Amino acid sequence: MDNRSREVEDLTAQTLDPQFWSDPKRAEAIQRKLGSSKNWLDDYAALAREIDDLEGLFEFQKEGMASEEEVDVQYAKAESILADAEFRSTLNQKEDEMNAVLTINAGAGGTEACDWSAMLLRMYRMWAEKAGFKVIDLFEQDGDAAGIKSASIEIRGSYAYGWLKGENGVHRLVRISPFNAQGKRQTSFSSVFVYPLIEDDSIEIVVNPDDIRWDVFRASGAGGQHVNRTESAVRVTHIPTGIVAECQQDRSQHRNRDIAMTLLKSRLYELEMRKRQAEKDKIEAGKSKIEWGSQIRSYVLDDRWVKDLRSGYKIHNPDSILNGDLDPFLKAYLMWERNPTGIVEEDD
Repeated sequence: MDNRSREVEDLTAQTLDPQFWSDPKRAEAIQRKLGSSKNWLDDYAALAREIDDLEGLFEFQKEGMASEEEVDVQYAKAESILADAEFRSTLNQKEDEMNAVLTINAGAGGTEACDWSAMLLRMYRMWAEKAGFKVIDLFEQDGDAAGIKSASIEIRGSYAYGWLKGENGVHRLVRISPFNAQGKRQTSFSSVFVYPLIEDDSIEIVVNPDDIRWDVFRASGAGGQHVNRTESAVRVTHIPTGIVAECQQDRSQHRNRDIAMTLLKSRLYELEMRKRQAEKDKIEAGKSKIEWGSQIRSYVLDDRWVKDLRSGYKIHNPDSILNGDLDPFLKAYLMWERNPTGIVEEDD
């Protein structure tokens, strides 16, 4: 508590420096950190107030001056705030506070998989908008007949990556196919990949120019006629790892190169995080971990349920999930990750 208060005082003092905005990226990182620290203090103060009120009501009840119902209502309020604080404690890594880049790739299955990828992209867009985050289109490749083969979006907001980091993996859809004249049940797969956007200069990612290859091409998908008439889209390949970053966000090729390089550095940072996590997993042999890229969630539309295969969380309202109401699944995964034996399941 005291350390957090001192941190807020120090960060606030930095924002008052006349030269604060001379480095916009650093200023934005400081403001983001200041906002999250202030929110932490506000949450702590709110919890303390609710507990004090609960203790006061309990004493009043013993004196016959408050009803059991009033105590129960206050207890529920305090319990809710405590549960929220417990959840927020799962977002305790430096990268959790960062903006996120989310990439979707259609799996095998042609048009079905491309349509499923477009549904997932819409789901994450709606979730981000409901959460008050800003969504920026980075890259999109249309499917041959419908949907998308791949797409990347940037989601900007406090703890965007922390919220979404559990979405990495394969998402499975089972439904009656709208593209099949016989109305057969079809299974489709799409992969989702989320990584933190590294914009803080305090994290240094060195890329050897000899290790990268640049390609330019004409943009496809959304972006306006000017974007599509010029070779403004860029692709950078990191040869040692095979990591590829693409961007067609801007009509300026130079600007797209800058963004693509930021994306590449972010991917390399995320790769290093995965290597470190793999080393930890070897040590914690008894701890169940899901391999990167494995199936994580099933969406079964005709039977009307969605289930996370890691946390066990299940809900019988797929429409709400596909319309962006993802918070229950995101929270369930993060709580499960901290305590894999505490599986949660909900049936609506």
